[in-house]
Amino acid sequence: MAVNVLENDLNNLKAKISTQKLPEDLTYFLNQWMERVSRTAEITGSSSEYDSLAKYIGWVSRIPWNKYSADNLDLAHIKQILDSHHYGIEKVKQMILDYMAVQKIKQMRNPESQVRIPPMLFVGLQGIGKTTMARSISEALGRPYIRIALGALGTTLELRGSPKSEIDSEPGQIVKAIIKSGVMNPVIVLDEIDKVSGELGKRSDMMATLLEVLDPEQNSAFRDHYVDQYLDISHVLFICTANNLGPISAALLDRLEVIRFASYTDEEKIMIAKGYLLPKVLSASGLDNTMLSIDDNVWESIVRPLGYDSGIRQLERNLLYLGRKAARKLLDNPTQKVVVTPENIKDFIDVSNSY
Repeated sequence: MAVNVLENDLNNLKAKISTQKLPEDLTYFLNQWMERVSRTAEITGSSSEYDSLAKYIGWVSRIPWNKYSADNLDLAHIKQILDSHHYGIEKVKQMILDYMAVQKIKQMRNPESQVRIPPMLFVGLQGIGKTTMARSISEALGRPYIRIALGALGTTLELRGSPKSEIDSEPGQIVKAIIKSGVMNPVIVLDEIDKVSGELGKRSDMMATLLEVLDPEQNSAFRDHYVDQYLDISHVLFICTANNLGPISAALLDRLEVIRFASYTDEEKIMIAKGYLLPKVLSASGLDNTMLSIDDNVWESIVRPLGYDSGIRQLERNLLYLGRKAARKLLDNPTQKVVVTPENIKDFIDVSNSY
């Protein structure tokens, strides 16, 4: 790279830094690095460090240093959002409202402070609404929502980045989630925390790293290997999900507010199916209430075609299958409304595909 071209590129990087409100120590470090690259170029006519420098500045300049979204901690508003998305599970919703009430009191006493909500762990069987509850909380607070699937991560480097000296190095998933959200206080869901690597050594390393991420006593000075600067992630609302607590270390559990999700009863599932799932399924199938109706005596068969299921994921699949069948029947006979009854339910739910 020619010296004059390199100097122009360095000047562009300096201008990029000057427009960002980066921490003072990071700005000092970057200026020192650029000076070193510039001196090397003057002596040798080029610098092998430039690409690494430009890549690094590209990442750290995207971190939303000191940018926060305003929280909506109005309890009536939060309750309305939770109730509109989730039927039942009143104990869970009351516990969440209790946490938010504490934050509201703190905010009232110190309006200038940023809200710090303790990390939560939602525990329960598959399909009972743990991840959707986390999304509802982010909507209620007005914070961006980001999900990280821990079941797909094999090493701690994926969480906290690889050193910038390594080839193809980049930040870890935590920093990437914050960059994607655009603020320092998003809702980050660490999904399936009990599904991290099954190898004992790797699992122990991952639990130790998660402890640094989630522990309120440590995460105000989180250090990503690539960024290599202290990052305050204590304002992030971390919500973890798990099917069971067995694989999670005792030290990590001690830092988490555990909220247990109970299985839905058949009666609750029917209410959820009628009030929450059916409107979504009708929309997804291109139908409306004038085209499809379901007899009240059919719902038990839709909820439990073969046996017990703790969640509502299979219930939604059953309704989607029913909606597609109804759409096809309407094409065959567009003048007749489709009515699902106990007599014809087998025409709409393929038992062989359920469970």
